[in-house]
Amino acid sequence: MHALQRSHIDTVLQVAQQQALDDAALAHDDVIRQSWLRCVRDHKLDPTRMQEAIILPHERYREHQDQIEGLMRVARYGLEALYQQVSGLGYVVLLTDAKGVTVDFIGDLQMDASLRKTGLYLGAVWSEQFAGTNGVGTCLSTGQSLTVHQADHFDAMHIPLTCTAAPIYGPTGTIQAVLDLSALHSPEQKQSQHFALQLVRIYTHQIENAYFLNQFSDQWVLRLASAPHFLEVHPELLLALNERAEVIGHNRRALEFFQTPTAPSLMGAKLESLLEIGVTDLAGFLFKSAYARQTVTTVVDQRLLFVQVSAPRKTLGIPGQNTGHDKGALIPAPLCALSGGDPKLDAQIAHAAKLAPTPISLLLLGETGCGKEFFAKAIHQSSPRRLKPFVAVNCAALPEGLIESELFGYAPGSFTGALGKGKMGLIQQADQGSLFLDEIGDMPLSVQVRLLRVFSEQEVLPVGAKQPIKVNIRLISASHRDLSLMVREGSFREDLFYRLAGARLQLPPLRERQDLTWVIQHLFGLYAWQQATRDKPSLAAQTLEVLKQHPWPGNLRELRSVIEYACSVAQSAVIQVADLPTYLRSSLSLNLAPSHLSSVNISAGPLTSPERDNLLAALKQRAWNVSLTATDLGLSRMTLYRHMKRLNIAHPKNS
Repeated sequence: MHALQRSHIDTVLQVAQQQALDDAALAHDDVIRQSWLRCVRDHKLDPTRMQEAIILPHERYREHQDQIEGLMRVARYGLEALYQQVSGLGYVVLLTDAKGVTVDFIGDLQMDASLRKTGLYLGAVWSEQFAGTNGVGTCLSTGQSLTVHQADHFDAMHIPLTCTAAPIYGPTGTIQAVLDLSALHSPEQKQSQHFALQLVRIYTHQIENAYFLNQFSDQWVLRLASAPHFLEVHPELLLALNERAEVIGHNRRALEFFQTPTAPSLMGAKLESLLEIGVTDLAGFLFKSAYARQTVTTVVDQRLLFVQVSAPRKTLGIPGQNTGHDKGALIPAPLCALSGGDPKLDAQIAHAAKLAPTPISLLLLGETGCGKEFFAKAIHQSSPRRLKPFVAVNCAALPEGLIESELFGYAPGSFTGALGKGKMGLIQQADQGSLFLDEIGDMPLSVQVRLLRVFSEQEVLPVGAKQPIKVNIRLISASHRDLSLMVREGSFREDLFYRLAGARLQLPPLRERQDLTWVIQHLFGLYAWQQATRDKPSLAAQTLEVLKQHPWPGNLRELRSVIEYACSVAQSAVIQVADLPTYLRSSLSLNLAPSHLSSVNISAGPLTSPERDNLLAALKQRAWNVSLTATDLGLSRMTLYRHMKRLNIAHPKNS
């Protein structure tokens, strides 16, 4: 026995026997001294008896591996990444189960014999019960990340080692494993391991989150953080919800963030008890831009958190919400969330649900603003590519001279003003994900030729480059124009059209939807609560009726603008008719037209209603002068024309 080992044993005995502590004993942290006491009192370990590491035979530690195989598979990438950070510095990386048995290991094979002898090896038992104070065992006993450095160890055989460990918590708040970074030799000062401790904490958090997301891919998951920048890739807090919007899983940081003395556990907690968000609001977060400010407020202390929501792979609907879909069919939640029970839209959603897992190109048709990009995102999020990029391109908004460089990218120095390093195009950015080409009908013919090659060959040639780059993309395109007519007129390539239109989905305009009340209330719930007022706004009954009567030529885009405008100017939490935009309020006058206007017997279609009769009378009184009639009714000419079209009223000159 070396003098150093003998001195160490004396210090451990001094602490264990609760004698007056000398400087050597006081040099150790309280957590270390408490561990020494446990080793003597609870585990009945003898500090004078030094023992070599316990290494289980293959068949024994294989049983331990089998029990946490799922976590091991996820954690392996984290172990490899951590080892790359410390490669060449003499460290080994260990993963143990909750019993302290090493189930995975990465180290320098040239040091194999030395590592095995000291227990830094596969199958080694590091629980405090058998090995005394050490990184893994004391981490399991305390539930804390820590460093047990050299003479911190209980057993004098281990004092050359430095061990830094952190617990890996499972989704229910219990320790599942321990990540450990150890070395046979290290500087004497314990502070030398500070960076190792930070690294282990970082990779432990990443492994916990990766395992969590893997476990709850079939549930609603909320990613939460105090800042938006790493929300998607490294969220601070994770919550998983069942169909009743109850917490069924969380990461460790979420528990520490939300737990209170009266509610020490999160399991089973209702979403509304944690965050000021309703279950019907969840779907709205699925369709927000990655750059949009998505925030929620905590219930207890009104803290602001950024949030991102991911839906189950397959579900019957949003928690707590009946969307009107057939409950016998499995419709992915992102698609379910688009409808409140409109038969035409439901039929398209059912079709889209079958097509989402396939590579078939989709063409979405419908009026401007009817939700084609929302629909495309929902298809992407319902597909196997949902974790890959979704890149949206508005073909009508791209400057004609820059379309090719924006779509295909360019090589370094390919033209005057080009970036020195070149630029990756939007198509390449969508690799492995989905590319959404909105307003594809506005794409110039010259670019259509190049697009056809991209989709036929699955490769893109950047401007000025000599070699094409392979890409794997799912194509979804959209247009409000009649592409078939454009093909006949020669303004759109026929071969490209059939490449785009592997399947065609027609989205109904807002004015034809039978779930209009649901749409209004749903969008109001998505966009109204984000306004500055702390009181969540609500719609007055009369306001809702006005919104239902409007023809919505701008569809969902117009409805969202109206909601945001009304919430911005409202003086109270209840949105009144007076809070609506002027042009929309003025349409009320059609129903309030003077009753003394004589009715006119005009054959203008099969529709009959008091509103139509009043408008016909007003037009007849002004001899069909649209400008004067619009002035009488407080409308713009274009608004009046829209009402005439909606009510099937034709001007006599056009009859």
